[in-house]
Parts: sequence; structure tokens; C-alpha cells
Amino acid sequence: MADETILHITTDAGWATAQADGELVTPSLDEEGFIHCSTFAQLEATANRIFKGSGDLLLLEVDVEQLTAPLKWERAIDVGDEFPHIYGPLNLDAVVGTQALPEGPDGYAFSG
Repeated sequence: MADETILHITTDAGWATAQADGELVTPSLDEEGFIHCSTFAQLEATANRIFKGSGDLLLLEVDVEQLTAPLKWERAIDVGDEFPHIYGPLNLDAVVGTQALPEGPDGYAFSG
């Protein structure tokens, strides 16, 4: 998996809305000014910390080279790691793949 790929966790419905709207806009973009993303290494912990109990989710694989909005790496104080944040809507042509992220009895497990 390429270093220039980051992940955004969403739902099937959220992805369908984005496709209908022509871009992905999340509540965090309005509330915090950016869209939360993760690296492959951060994904499993993020999914279990933030989304546990939400049911099956969808991963969007985002090619950072194709983003039209600025990307910033910022430290999450509660976790102590830097996460990628997209400061604007996510343009759909930057999404180079999707993967199901099913929730199992012990939470989310990501094998890549």
C-alpha cells in the first residue's frame, strides 16, 4: 500500500450521498474545519476508538496527490500521533478505492 494513500472511514450511505453530491462533506468539516483521515497503521485503533458499535463501515482510499483541498498532518493530543486532515471537501476523483470494514464481535480488525 502506497505511502501517498490515506483512509477516510464512512458508511455506505455517506459514500452514496457523496457520489450524488459530487464531493464528500462531513459534519467534522463544518464543526472543526477538516475531514478526519487515518493511515493504514492508524486505522484499526481509530475505528475501534471512534466507531465501535456503529456496525459495518466503508473505507475510502484517498490518493493524496489527487486532493484538491489542502492536506495537513496534525497531532491528536489524546492519542499522541499525527493524523492526516483534509481542509475542504474531498473530491471524488481522489478516491482510488473502497473497502468494506465489517465490525466483528471484538470490534474492527483491518488486514489491509
